[in-house]
Amino acid sequence: MELSSLLHSVIHGVWYYVVIFLLILTVVVFIHEMGHFLVARWNGVKVDVFSIGFGPEVWGRTDPKTGTRWRISLIPLGGYVKFFGDADASSTTSDERVMTEDEKAVAFQHKRVGQRAAVVFAGPAANFVFAILGLAGMFMVLGQPVTEPVVGSVHADTAAEAAGLRAGDRIVAINGQAVERFQDIQRIVRLEIEHPLDLSVQRGTETLSISAQPRVIQRKGVFGDMEKVPVLGITADPASTRIVSHGPVSALVESLRETEGMVRSTFIGIGQMINGTRDTDELGGPIRIAKGAGEAAQIGLSSVIFYTIWLSLNLGLINLFPIPVLDGGHLLFYAFEAILGRPLGERAQEYGFRIGLFLVLALMVFATRNDIVALPIWEVVKRLFS
Repeated sequence: MELSSLLHSVIHGVWYYVVIFLLILTVVVFIHEMGHFLVARWNGVKVDVFSIGFGPEVWGRTDPKTGTRWRISLIPLGGYVKFFGDADASSTTSDERVMTEDEKAVAFQHKRVGQRAAVVFAGPAANFVFAILGLAGMFMVLGQPVTEPVVGSVHADTAAEAAGLRAGDRIVAINGQAVERFQDIQRIVRLEIEHPLDLSVQRGTETLSISAQPRVIQRKGVFGDMEKVPVLGITADPASTRIVSHGPVSALVESLRETEGMVRSTFIGIGQMINGTRDTDELGGPIRIAKGAGEAAQIGLSSVIFYTIWLSLNLGLINLFPIPVLDGGHLLFYAFEAILGRPLGERAQEYGFRIGLFLVLALMVFATRNDIVALPIWEVVKRLFS
């Protein structure tokens, strides 16, 4: 019985935290690389390889019309497109052999700077378009859950109780920001961690001004990892949630609004980590992303779709950071080329990509370290060697 239970747990874990994660990642990476691919083809660039994953090829076929090798590789943690004329898959160096005029016409490195910039920008842009249209599609098919900003209950020994909030209170503004939904309260509380919250509260016929300071608590996740979260201490009124149906136009408008909110929240969070207001332990790597995918899968298909949309948005956003080796770093070099009328010197580009590679690898190591330290087994290891 114990062996059967253990086997079931292993299968459950592999399915939800490995297979689902890899499927979601494959979709997001495919969309990103397809953006590069389509705009490259529109600009007359020949694409040698379109790969999902890295390393040795597991499956592949060559398109007889375009000559592109479509392949699935052994390590399913990313992907790439390799353009004709590139010496490697990163497009950081060009093939040094002498090309004919026909070859130059389809080589990425011989395209105009504007064309190269368009090809590079297309990857993140595809992730953004997918996120916006995917979210709009969810709002059209499933509707948009909207919860009124009404306090359903106040938890004991919390900032809300200390501030004097009561069940039935309607929060209409926080720190001067209008509140239309309970979701707005949750978003603001998570972001305004360095400031007290000045709440404008409607209680019956009165409008009150109440100040509250959310308290940072630790809560346990699915893996037993502890997450630090600012909490006001209120829950929504369960009777105040409704599903809003949308047509194509209103769904797109709401999708753009939600996307803008997610992007803004990301930048605010990064800024708070830089100035020390927010704990850098919140920065997660592949283990935490897999954990989120597993949690979404256990909730249902709609949660998996939303998580895929969220991950696509974040992949597009991160790739636009002006760090060499990322798409944003390429765009930065192309901007210098457009201004100077010539590419930056080879040495400047080489040092730039070295620094960029170091920053990306350091960030990956740090994020993965956060993932590992957050797991319960880390406490066991520390006690073992202490």
